Amino acid sequence: MDSQLNDVPGLSWLGAPIDARPLFAAEQAALMATLRGLAPADWAREAVPGWTVRDLAAHVLGDFYGRLARDRDGHREGPAPAPGETLETFIHRINQEWVTAFSRVSPAALTDTLDLIGRQVADLFAASDLHAPSLGVSWAGVDPAPMWLDSARDLTEFWTHRQQIRRAVGQGVDPAPAPLAVVLDTFMRALPHTLREVAAPVGTQVRVRIDGPAGGTWTATATGRRWSLAEPDAGRPASVVRLDADTAWRLCARDIQPDAALARAGVEGDRDLAEAACRIVSIVY
Repeated sequence: MDSQLNDVPGLSWLGAPIDARPLFAAEQAALMATLRGLAPADWAREAVPGWTVRDLAAHVLGDFYGRLARDRDGHREGPAPAPGETLETFIHRINQEWVTAFSRVSPAALTDTLDLIGRQVADLFAASDLHAPSLGVSWAGVDPAPMWLDSARDLTEFWTHRQQIRRAVGQGVDPAPAPLAVVLDTFMRALPHTLREVAAPVGTQVRVRIDGPAGGTWTATATGRRWSLAEPDAGRPASVVRLDADTAWRLCARDIQPDAALARAGVEGDRDLAEAACRIVSIVY
């Protein structure tokens, strides 16, 4: 986080802004190193339920093209939700349509295109205004969202998909703490929205502590109108949830379910508040 950044008025409850811009070029380079190192058989391995490594790489490319179309080119055409279709259903539908359409593209051509377009996306983010209004972030409960949150959200998606590819081919999660620290910080911005239906006296605090070099501490405070990450710590919180970094990112990305994360967590204080905090999800799910 950059302490020199000023938050957008009215959104201070999201916490201090995150500047993920310097990480996109390195994340892009890491993705390309992973993809160019794959054996031919690796592309057919399952990366997430229902999608192969090739499918997931095609999905990332679709996200790249969408970002350039909206934010660089001002392109507003494209699919729209069907009548009565929820955001989640719409997103899953168009993602699958894109992946299906790209089944005719070879891994080599897909990799070359990802290299070209991904570098353009990294350049776009590097030049972006962190405080400009941007796409909503549904899991944080804000629409429009400031670019700092929207861009950080994209970094979490690209990083998570790279880990899913690595895991599919037996490489394990990238241990580098710098990008994971930003991913975790971004994911935790879902905590106020997660607790939105939890009634508690004003001043009640719920703290999530993530261990390890990429970890940190996030405290949500009940303010009467909403839960907020911007309030000062007021002493002993009503509930503390302690997680290791691997459990935390996998929970937020729904790679594991809340009950599994809670079983691994250390909990102090109010168990019901801890269970509510462990329902956090930081993707369109």
